Amino acid sequence: MNIAIVGASGAVGQEFLRVLDEQNFPIDNLKLFGSSRSTGRTYSFRGKDYTVVELTDDPELFRDIDIAFTSAGAGTSKKYASVITAHGALMIDNSSAFRMDEDVPLVVPEVNGDDAFNTPRNIIANPNCTTIQMVVALKPINDLSRISRVHVATYQAASGAGAAAMDELIAQYGQLQRGEEPTVEKFAYQLAYNVIPQIDIFTDNGYTKEEMKMFNETRKIMHAPELSVSAMCVRVPVMRAHSEAVWVETEEALDLATVRKAFAEAEGLVVVDDPEAKSYPMPLDAAGCDPVFVGRLRKDLANERGMTFWIVGDQIKKGAALNAVQIAQYILAHKK
Repeated sequence: MNIAIVGASGAVGQEFLRVLDEQNFPIDNLKLFGSSRSTGRTYSFRGKDYTVVELTDDPELFRDIDIAFTSAGAGTSKKYASVITAHGALMIDNSSAFRMDEDVPLVVPEVNGDDAFNTPRNIIANPNCTTIQMVVALKPINDLSRISRVHVATYQAASGAGAAAMDELIAQYGQLQRGEEPTVEKFAYQLAYNVIPQIDIFTDNGYTKEEMKMFNETRKIMHAPELSVSAMCVRVPVMRAHSEAVWVETEEALDLATVRKAFAEAEGLVVVDDPEAKSYPMPLDAAGCDPVFVGRLRKDLANERGMTFWIVGDQIKKGAALNAVQIAQYILAHKK
């Protein structure tokens, strides 16, 4: 396979390199693209150095590319999509640019992998990180009884705002310890020693764009336009890996043992749930890991057809680079 990474110098771009290597993804040729700022930077991959080339509107840059993993922001994806796909390359895009376009599939392989074969524009969208880890956990429940309602509260790490945001969180703790005014650039407020109940801008209905992504994307991925989804997204002073408290209501009441078994057998999920041993998923343990971890499984005391549970997943890995690579792996494994 001839592979390109667009946005190679960013946090997700660097994660693409690590994940492709970890997954032993078949690569014959690799090209790295970036902005004028990152052009000329060199990165090592499987014992060979690769230099970042500036992304331009020349489609010849992608003539021999089979798959292009893009993570350079929605504006860049929209601007260069026709360039990237001009000669038949499949663009697996990590931005929000095309997620809700009807002619672009939005894919989480464990949930709707076959959607990846319907690509009229040669583009597949990678969902938002919080949506990805939630639908991986929703799928086994939905297979038992159709989910009618989802409430979710997210606890999102600094990594969701990029590498510079992670650096800012570290810097804030140091500045505060020295009695200095903390630098606040990547978040609405100081994140150190704080939580911020806002991720992205507010929309007219009082929900943020991040919360509406979970609403819209969950419906699309699960092919459930009638599904009710309500989210509250919160930034917390954690470096890496997002956590979510999820409440679901199903059409039929389910017992705990059945759901627990479905979780244990589900692809991409790992059950960590032993309250007596104080065993449950935490971002400190999930950082750098591939699966979504689930625990604190209980019946919802406020709903006889409800379940509630806690999930944790690495935002940069499963929430971005790994899911995109898994889409490509799914296509290669199932292509007829």
